[in-house]
Amino acid sequence: MPIKSWPPAERPREKLLSKGPQALSDAELLAIFLRTGVKGKTALDLGRELLTSYGGLRALLEAERESVCRFVGLGDAKYAELQAALELCRRYLGAKLSRSGVLSNPKETRTFLVGSLRGYPYEVFACLFLDNRHRVISFEELFKGTIDGATVHPREVVKRALANNAAAVIFAHNHPSGVTEPSQADVLLTRRLRDALSLVDIRVLDHFVIGDGEAVSLAEKGLL
Repeated sequence: MPIKSWPPAERPREKLLSKGPQALSDAELLAIFLRTGVKGKTALDLGRELLTSYGGLRALLEAERESVCRFVGLGDAKYAELQAALELCRRYLGAKLSRSGVLSNPKETRTFLVGSLRGYPYEVFACLFLDNRHRVISFEELFKGTIDGATVHPREVVKRALANNAAAVIFAHNHPSGVTEPSQADVLLTRRLRDALSLVDIRVLDHFVIGDGEAVSLAEKGLL
């Protein structure tokens, strides 16, 4: 039975409008995004199939184009829309972080960094540049690597910090493996960067490791 034949209270779009998006399941939200199903399947059926096949929403959003487009009813257009939606979320989090002014909310900072870096299948080293009141100047992805590492050049980090006229920085990098425990190499790199930046009076406030679950802070672990 097509969704338009369902009782209004059960239709995903009407349910969202009456109860808010938080009331919908992942499959119902996907159904609204997909708009239409395929022969023998409603948009909700297709959403459930995608979530089951990938094991969840995160894996679906991080899937490669060829993998997503193999499903009947999906193609380049739908894949592009999914990626656009994901990027809009990243930019929303970035705008929210910038509007918040002083970085007084560690949870919001973590949420932004996780949203920005967790989906990459390779390692990315990034930096939040802050002014002397700890307000965000900019966020930059400085180095990209492979599945198990990225080469970080302290000289380039210092150059970008000076170019942004930063007074402080927060580093972040992802572990594609999902393991958030900082490695010894992570700790040594952070201390090298801290020492290099201290020569130009720029403070390193923290370094977050992004993986599965909550981001891990080196500062909170006493590793700075």
